[in-house]
Amino acid sequence: MRANPKHLRVEKYDKEKFEQRREKHEFPKAYKELAMCKMCGAVYYKKSWRHNFKNSDYRKLLRKFPINWTICPADRMIKNGQFEGKLTVKNIPHKYKEELIDLIAGFGNRAYQKDSQHRIINIKNLAGNSLLITTTENQMALQMAKKIKNAFKKKEILKVSLSPRPSDVIYVTMEFIGI
Repeated sequence: MRANPKHLRVEKYDKEKFEQRREKHEFPKAYKELAMCKMCGAVYYKKSWRHNFKNSDYRKLLRKFPINWTICPADRMIKNGQFEGKLTVKNIPHKYKEELIDLIAGFGNRAYQKDSQHRIINIKNLAGNSLLITTTENQMALQMAKKIKNAFKKKEILKVSLSPRPSDVIYVTMEFIGI
């Protein structure tokens, strides 16, 4: 009897491909100096992107390290037309549409305040009283769906689907029912 049957083994190719993409995209090699995003001003320092540096912090760090100008992963994703989370909300009653858009915008602002890489890319009106929201983080779309469901108790998540490995894009579809 074998210890690792073929059907239970993870294919080496898939695992390597997933890890390479993830590391290159989300966890780049640490710069020895500061890296600053040309588009949003976020700063990469000590292996993380930050957006709330104070002026005194910059002055101290500028004495020690030169600045390397680059584009942060969130802005690169937006520039390339990519996303990691896609939330579709269907059959929105007209009386709740503005309230829903405000809820989504507020959720996006709070997420951005916590982490400079968590952003809403676009809120698009679709035909038939529907919205399409794209985000830079996959879990952000799922959390947003849960927030909408809690705010409007008469909704139900009909479908949650994940794209096949090695991708980490999430698609969430919600529909207003019973209103």
